[in-house]
Amino acid sequence: MKKITIYSTPWCHFCHQAKEYFKSKNIEFLDIDVSKDQQKADEMIKRSGQMGVPVIDIDGQLIIGFDKSKIEEILG
Repeated sequence: MKKITIYSTPWCHFCHQAKEYFKSKNIEFLDIDVSKDQQKADEMIKRSGQMGVPVIDIDGQLIIGFDKSKIEEILG
């Protein structure tokens, strides 16, 4: 099973879409609310170069935004 982390905020529409997508496929993920955790927000920015969410990490491969085709490609 792949390790999935979603860096998100509560008000981000695309974050909700990404989380609903994984839930609909019964795929477990760790949701990190970067609006409440500055250390994790800094980690996300350092790793991705992005300040926007969602940033999705699937086994170390980063996806910026909710890119369903890219997610499916990585998940196989």
